[in-house]
Amino acid sequence: MDNSIHPQSEHKAALGASMYVPTTHKDLLAIANGDKFSHLRSVIFCTEDAIAERDLSYALFNLSLALQNMSEASDTLRFVRVRNVDVLSRVLAMPGVDKLAGFVLPKSTRHNFASYFEQVRHTHHLLMPTLETAEVFDDEEMKLFRRTLAAPEVRARILALRIGGNDLLALLGLRRPTTGTIYQTPLGQVIGRLVTIFKPHGFELSAPVFEHLTQDDWLAAEVAQDMAHGMIAKTAIHPDQVPQIERHYQVAQSDIELALRIIDPDSPAVFRMQESMCEVATHSSWAQRVIEQARLFGIRHADGAILPLHLNPLTSDEGTARP
Repeated sequence: MDNSIHPQSEHKAALGASMYVPTTHKDLLAIANGDKFSHLRSVIFCTEDAIAERDLSYALFNLSLALQNMSEASDTLRFVRVRNVDVLSRVLAMPGVDKLAGFVLPKSTRHNFASYFEQVRHTHHLLMPTLETAEVFDDEEMKLFRRTLAAPEVRARILALRIGGNDLLALLGLRRPTTGTIYQTPLGQVIGRLVTIFKPHGFELSAPVFEHLTQDDWLAAEVAQDMAHGMIAKTAIHPDQVPQIERHYQVAQSDIELALRIIDPDSPAVFRMQESMCEVATHSSWAQRVIEQARLFGIRHADGAILPLHLNPLTSDEGTARP
């Protein structure tokens, strides 16, 4: 096994809409190889809440067959959400486990994280701890967990933190409504605090799943609110949700024009554009993020056309960074 560490920057923004797939799925191998749902940027094979206890043995057997037979290389980032420390140990012992990009850790806290990390310390696997326990409601506890994750040997392995919306609502005796977004529940404030606790310290967060499959307008509204919180990744539970979510990650032409002007070294420190004040010192980090987002998801032009960043006339060699 190659024990080198995957660089985070290569993967963190590329997660997009991560589709959860139970490890009992009959097409597990086809999905892993991209023969089915080839549009997936990332997929998470779940051994936890999606699997009943009575089905766990078969789920792990099915996963082991898929790992042995899946292709070495893939355009899709492949992860396994483990059920507990024991299941992580069992998956790590499976032939082919090195084909995985990493693991999603359930119900992660500063108290149980070390038991997971010690098992992957000498592998290449990246980790996505899931914030979905009562500790999430305690800001001080989250800051202590951040300190655990910020240790140098750990920090390099944390791809993102996933927010477990359904588990957090369950702790409150609630379920998300069919009309509305998660930001209209008590979790709206919680998500905002998680962003301010973790994101300034370089930790990316992935937004919670939207579980209602026919409420497209509310899904669109929620993704817009995710993005307003700086989250360009979200859990999906159905393949139809993936393009619906990632459509919103395409950058508007007006935004890429603004971002390019902000990073232009010839731009003044403060200028007016698109009827807004732009300040290079404070808006440069936003601009860099928008340009990276456009590189990954494309640019949405006013006529509805979607172009990759390198084909956009504003960013090609013949173009100019100024609108």
